[in-house]
Amino acid sequence: MGLNQDTAVVFLALYKARGKLFNWMIRLWTRSKYSHCELVMPDGRWLSASAMDGGVRAKHVDFDPDHWDLIPLPWASVPVIEQLFAKHKGKGYDWLGIVLSQFLPLAIDNKTRMFCSEFCAAGLGLSEAAPRFSPVLLSEVVRRINQLPLEQPTYARAQSERNEANA
Repeated sequence: MGLNQDTAVVFLALYKARGKLFNWMIRLWTRSKYSHCELVMPDGRWLSASAMDGGVRAKHVDFDPDHWDLIPLPWASVPVIEQLFAKHKGKGYDWLGIVLSQFLPLAIDNKTRMFCSEFCAAGLGLSEAAPRFSPVLLSEVVRRINQLPLEQPTYARAQSERNEANA
């Protein structure tokens, strides 16, 4: 894919193409052009929880700017995201969680399954509120974080330092 292999920056990829019925329903409910999100790692893997792929997985996507918007996340911690992915890889897609947290205001979380924006939010250090995020809400939050005059959020820096100390 080669999108960001020359840099250690993670990107939030936001799906805006037509997609399937489920994509349309998410866009309609959230009043957004986005229906799915992924974390694009520096090595070219796209990490997420995908309904089409059955849950938490990594894959390579041929980037098409007509289908995806990208937001650079220079503050994101690659080790934190990798640790989250290793913990949840292969877990199923959380159909019930997406309905109970996105369509109904219940925020009930299934610890054995995830949906896309929940995975991405948790990978970015927003674990406590992760089940409440939709792709559009997550995009708004990370855009706002990108505007902050910070070198790197304290959470990501502390997690990176802990991971390095434990290695």
